Amino acid sequence: MPHVLMYTKTPCSYCARARRLLQRRDIDFTEISVDHDQEQEQRMIERSGRRTVPQVFINDLHIGGYTDLAALDADGQLDPLLGR
Repeated sequence: MPHVLMYTKTPCSYCARARRLLQRRDIDFTEISVDHDQEQEQRMIERSGRRTVPQVFINDLHIGGYTDLAALDADGQLDPLLGR
């Protein structure tokens, strides 16, 4: 089963939307808050090339933020990435 990882901060409305989308689709995920963890935030930036949150990964594939995740879902491309 693919590993879904999401870097987040609070408050973050896009993080909340991404979380709801994953939960609604019954997709297990790991959430890493970068609020007070500069090391994790730096890792997120290095992996994604972006400073904004959320940043979503499936295994080592960078999906992007909420808008990217929602677009994949709407286009029916999310399930194949998850092996569904």
